Amino acid sequence: MARVSGPMMSVDASGKFGGSMVFAKWKGRNYARQLVIPQNPQSAKQKGVRAMMAFLATVWKAKALPKWTDYSVDAAARAISTFNAYMAANLARWQLNKTPAQVYPAADATGACVITTATMTGYAGYMSAVITPATNANIFGVAVYRDSAAITAPGWANCVAIIPRSGVTAFTFTDAPLAAGTYHYRFSQFNIDGVQGTVLADATVVVT
Repeated sequence: MARVSGPMMSVDASGKFGGSMVFAKWKGRNYARQLVIPQNPQSAKQKGVRAMMAFLATVWKAKALPKWTDYSVDAAARAISTFNAYMAANLARWQLNKTPAQVYPAADATGACVITTATMTGYAGYMSAVITPATNANIFGVAVYRDSAAITAPGWANCVAIIPRSGVTAFTFTDAPLAAGTYHYRFSQFNIDGVQGTVLADATVVVT
């Protein structure tokens, strides 16, 4: 995205130009970008990024801790909203296969969270898992990794869901819709400081 001054020899410009460029304004700044035809790719990596974006948006909406204000410092320095600073920082962590944090910068210091068990059952068109976390403080979320083959490197490229958590009671996760077949899963928990716990070993479930 290119910032422009006096776009198109005018004070302001907006909309498409020549079928290849778009002029617009964001937070009072004029900019120009390439015209892109919207698509809806369903690659594993796209799903992993979308899973994190959905998680971040959900927990931001429900935030109640004062630690969230730490992102306002970065936001002020970059002249963007606190929400955008929070999203950018944690999506950048995700690209490095690091889990998100409520604090900025991420502490990456406290003890890792663990999951005791994740018991899966396959059904017609979906899988259901009962996940039991160990007694850990400051639980932030649970990442779910899925593939059609054994998962040797769990990360954002094979993550299908990130579940907000605030307690240590067992809960149910449902993955649907799924075509009939055998699926491999791994699960991990992370805390508010961005520390990811041990990822459970690869396990399979058959969906009919």
